[in-house]
Amino acid sequence: MKHLIILGDGMADWHVPALDNKTLLQHADTPAFDWLAKHGCNGLLKTVPDGFHPGSEVANSSILGYDQHLVYEGRGPLEAASIGVELADDDLALRCNIVCLDGDLLKNHSCGRLETEEGDILIKYLQEHLGNERVHFYTGVQYRHLLVIEGGNKHLHCTPPHDVPLKPWRDNMLYAETPEAEETAQLLTDLILRSQELLKNHPLNIERQKNGQDPANCIWPWGGGYRPKMTPLTTTFPEIHCGAVITAVDLIRGIGHYAGLRVIDVPGATGLFDTNFEGKAQAALDALRTDDFVYLHVEASDEAGHDGSVPLKLQTITDLDHRLTQHILDALRQKDDTLAIDGIPVSIAILPDHPTPCELRTHTNEPIPFSIYRPGLEPDSVERFDEESAKQGIYGTIEGDAFIRLFMAN
Repeated sequence: MKHLIILGDGMADWHVPALDNKTLLQHADTPAFDWLAKHGCNGLLKTVPDGFHPGSEVANSSILGYDQHLVYEGRGPLEAASIGVELADDDLALRCNIVCLDGDLLKNHSCGRLETEEGDILIKYLQEHLGNERVHFYTGVQYRHLLVIEGGNKHLHCTPPHDVPLKPWRDNMLYAETPEAEETAQLLTDLILRSQELLKNHPLNIERQKNGQDPANCIWPWGGGYRPKMTPLTTTFPEIHCGAVITAVDLIRGIGHYAGLRVIDVPGATGLFDTNFEGKAQAALDALRTDDFVYLHVEASDEAGHDGSVPLKLQTITDLDHRLTQHILDALRQKDDTLAIDGIPVSIAILPDHPTPCELRTHTNEPIPFSIYRPGLEPDSVERFDEESAKQGIYGTIEGDAFIRLFMAN
């Protein structure tokens, strides 16, 4: 049996009055998702354990069965693994957004979609002026970068910048949670303030403003931690001899790395609405020929949710259905209406990791809908893939490693 998880990041949402009080999944035209729901079994999955922030690092690793109380170390170490930065045991790795400040407000967490080439220029500039034998900046993707503090203390309260759009940035600055972390908090605060002075007059930002673009005028470190201790999926599930992850997001690449999955890069995969849906679908089909397990992650809906755009999020959902999932189903469907590749049956799950409601513009921790299709599995009565239909599914509401164990069952 081959196994494919299709993950639409942030795809779940709240009921929207302008859509006749439907959720976006209820309103969208999703025949491929609905086929999986109708021919499979459904339920709701609590991806964020009590006491954890509803971040993608928590939700995605929970989906793969990892106990957050044992492995959680924040986003930074995962993104370090993704870009090949090896951490020492006492290295504190933090996600380092380049954000846009507008006076007293944090205008947005992404500088209006900073390009990777621009981010690289700014990160190298910051390393030149702020980096030293203890402080190291590394280029990531677009506005998402990495900051490593040798001997840093992880016990910090850091607000994710996408949680506070158009809120006063000073009110949301990081602070130490323990006395031992005070020195690290002060160091990071100093770096944030100095970055503002360095970046505001950088030629790249002057040019961006001339072109009507948001300036990339401040760093925002968050999601810090040390190297996580994650058991590879090949150990937990011996039937997985080799596996792959397909994503445009460093965070998911890092989870895949620690989970023992090889990372597949797809040309044109952006993490945004303009990502290469067809290319990702074909990459998944190619991987299924050689790998036992494929985790196919698409970020587009999450970013649309952070933008608060219902039309754009609807587009990303229908694109994920029409241009990716349908392509995969068409390639795998056999004459008896089952799914297989090279004569080997294929099991598919479709789900988001968490809701990113357009109304709120950030993540929430409500349980998300999921469908599991497996050849020979007796379907339940659910006809559509959405938050409300999933409540009628045979699996009910589950949490912990229940989803991945249900999915991997033969």
